[in-house]
Amino acid sequence: MARKVTVVGAGNVGATAAMLIAEMELADVVLIDVIEDIAAGKALDLTETAPLARYDSRITGFTNDYARAEGSDCVIITAGLARRPGMSRDDLLSTNMVIMRAVAREIASAAPDAILIIVSNPLDAMCHVALENSGFPKERVIGMAGLLDSARFCAFIAMELDISMEDIQSFVLGGHGDTMVPVPRYSTVAGIPITEMMTAEKINAITERTRNGGAEIVGLLKTGSAYYAPAYAAVRMTEAILKDKKRIMPCTVYLEGEYGINNLFIGVPVKLGAKGVEEIIKIRLTDEEKKTLHASAAAVQRLVDDMKRLR
Repeated sequence: MARKVTVVGAGNVGATAAMLIAEMELADVVLIDVIEDIAAGKALDLTETAPLARYDSRITGFTNDYARAEGSDCVIITAGLARRPGMSRDDLLSTNMVIMRAVAREIASAAPDAILIIVSNPLDAMCHVALENSGFPKERVIGMAGLLDSARFCAFIAMELDISMEDIQSFVLGGHGDTMVPVPRYSTVAGIPITEMMTAEKINAITERTRNGGAEIVGLLKTGSAYYAPAYAAVRMTEAILKDKKRIMPCTVYLEGEYGINNLFIGVPVKLGAKGVEEIIKIRLTDEEKKTLHASAAAVQRLVDDMKRLR
């Protein structure tokens, strides 16, 4: 196939993303992982799946061989410690910062024209590490979180209203964590604002559940974290880029004054296309929404400041 995507980290998120990319025949896939032979094993399993699933994408796996990423159009980075019960995303900061620093440098050397999609947690902070250590322009370093958080918001709306998932549009702003900002005013069911279909109490409950969506799954799984939805979110972003679809999606991107936020990765709606982030979409927010978004940005800034201290 003409396109190529490298997935760094062959754990649950990375392997699921590789499978989806292959099934959708978006690109050939290279899996890279630090654990000996795990990427090769999963790549072989996915190759043996191809005759059953009817795809011709080529999947290969390697141990720490970043030269194999050469020519990649997109690189999805999932490497790092997974979140465990009782562990906040902030707890992951120190270890995953070291991992992301090394991965970003390796990818920059092997695939200098690639677009990076960051999945590793704490996501907003890891985007900063990837930007700094890759040397890529800000348009080519994008965090996955907004699309995932919005999907969770949509799912909870559909569950509450007992309606099709297909009819719901929403987005979530802010950092990927407890301070994220679901925006009910811009969330609709077949074009109807959810504020017309649910009470404020119900919306508040769904908003709170969305903020804790990742932690809820961690608590249920006991020994792992969410991976189906995060992988699918990363792949939908990859699809928008590879196909130059110009899709409007909530993503974590580097702001330089937009929404009154400077020099910080935060989730906002953007247009995704072949160049990566092709436009940051500016929407009108109420004073309360602005206040909540800036509180979320302050939480992300604290993580960024903590990383500077840990260097």
